[in-house]
Amino acid sequence: MTKNVGGIDRLLRIVVGLLLISLIFIVEGAARWWGLIGLVPLSTGLFQTCPLYSMFGLNTCPLRNIGK
Repeated sequence: MTKNVGGIDRLLRIVVGLLLISLIFIVEGAARWWGLIGLVPLSTGLFQTCPLYSMFGLNTCPLRNIGK
């Protein structure tokens, strides 16, 4: 899988993912499980690859943009 997430995009994904996951510990009742959605931005930020970016041909990774 090609890296297509970099820089600020990566940092924002990790922060948002951690914030959403923290809802599991903060919110009461069944709504707390919506925090599991945070696994998506967290994993795409950590692995630096986003399947949706690949589908649409987007790339925020500066190393992959050199020479294009």
